[in-house]
Amino acid sequence: MGDRMSNPISRHGAIAAGHPETVAAGIQVLENGGNVWDAALACMAAACVVEPVLSSLGGGGFMLVQDRSSGTRPVLYDFFAQTPGKLRRANETDFFPVTVDFGTAQQEFHIGTGACAVPGMVPGMYTIHRDLCSMPLSAILKPAIDIARKGAVVNDFQAFLFGVVRPIYDRNVESLSTYGSVENGLAVSGDILRNLDLAEVLETMGNTSNADNFLSEFNNSIVRFMEENGGHIRGPDVDGYIVEKREPLKAVIDSARIVTNSPPSTGGILIAFALSLLHQQAVSKGLSNAMLARIMTATNGARLESGLGKLDEMAFDRLLDQKLVERYRREVSASPKSHRGTTHISVIDGTGNTAAVTLSNGEGCGKILPGMGFMLNNMLGEEDINPLGFGGWATNVRLSSMMAPTFIEHDESGLTVLGSGGSNRIRTAILQVICNLVRHDMVLEDAIVAPRLHMENGNLSIEGGFSEQEINHLKSEFDSVSVWPERNMFFGGVHGVQLSHNGELTAFGDPRRGGFSRVTK
Repeated sequence: MGDRMSNPISRHGAIAAGHPETVAAGIQVLENGGNVWDAALACMAAACVVEPVLSSLGGGGFMLVQDRSSGTRPVLYDFFAQTPGKLRRANETDFFPVTVDFGTAQQEFHIGTGACAVPGMVPGMYTIHRDLCSMPLSAILKPAIDIARKGAVVNDFQAFLFGVVRPIYDRNVESLSTYGSVENGLAVSGDILRNLDLAEVLETMGNTSNADNFLSEFNNSIVRFMEENGGHIRGPDVDGYIVEKREPLKAVIDSARIVTNSPPSTGGILIAFALSLLHQQAVSKGLSNAMLARIMTATNGARLESGLGKLDEMAFDRLLDQKLVERYRREVSASPKSHRGTTHISVIDGTGNTAAVTLSNGEGCGKILPGMGFMLNNMLGEEDINPLGFGGWATNVRLSSMMAPTFIEHDESGLTVLGSGGSNRIRTAILQVICNLVRHDMVLEDAIVAPRLHMENGNLSIEGGFSEQEINHLKSEFDSVSVWPERNMFFGGVHGVQLSHNGELTAFGDPRRGGFSRVTK
């Protein structure tokens, strides 16, 4: 059990996440007297049940926390995936491509046990519980266990995701039985999904008096699965996995202070780089969409270490923070980068204690861990991780990510907690919500719902919702433009909670990704 039993607990709290049941699990824990981190762990476990394409005990993630009741500094818990220590021979490895259909585009992913990186989710949950939580882990996991046993209705967004990843999730009887049925295929909207195997795993995990034995058997199950099915993960990989506790990255824009994910992950530092450009632009000049798109271009340039791209170097040279660029160059470029499917959870209480959690399982490797009720990740199937060709990844290295759980400390003590799913669009989604809150003084819901831009590979994607006049102006400013007809999950899914200056709590989940939110009474 954690060491926070004596800390003040505010049952008044707010949660935003990607599914109603994820939020409900955390709210239940808060209302039962748990603290913010108890609630965050409850949400994480529930997400593994009801958002299985995006989160899993076979994946990993990041949690940014601040314990304001004890006055400690923010801490970033990194429990993301790690590359194994040795590679199997290619002819011994289960690794192959599949094509998935997003409706507007098709994309190739690589799956199989040879695509599995070392997962950090379970060690991360145990570490966070030990450091921060006030309730027994069994009580924290109970809402997720109940959902897994009773079943949850598949909503439209989760059904859409199953449709997208169908070539990964309908490959075998075990996967079909877990996420639908052999007779009828993968679950569709309105179906009820139960997962008795996962319920049993979570129940066993919750018995912390037996934690070492559980983790040992959990790890052994992964190693046996790898040995029998051509995966790279070995005993020393799982036994030696370490949850890293890092100092978060800090940045400023106007009077607001930003706290976000730090290297070796890329998302936070690229947001900080963009904010360093924005901060030195006078507030009186406002922030046009064209300027924001140019700043995205500059950030892409920094990311690629190729200068400022299309920006006028003379006009923007003074905005560049060379130390930030050097830190990016030194600490980020050496780590392989993963840009896979993600979900986010934001939690806050009335005292300002906070947790921002972003999770990922990639798309899943295509096989269920026997008897466990979940699919391991396919993080090693990412092209960016394999610049020398698949199987060319660096060994025993923590994967980098675009995931960027973030706090915004507003002037006069207001606080916003947010994060996003959305692969490469995570950083631009978060950047734009920060700008909407700080520079445009929007309320949380409006800041999240507002249409977004995304600049990548020289192309400006414009989400539906901008005026025709603004779209025409952007088309005149940029050579390559794609206009989307409406709001779309492509542009991320920012789930945020907020504590105002007068103590009012607000929460909002991004409808682009099935977001849901609640505030306790």
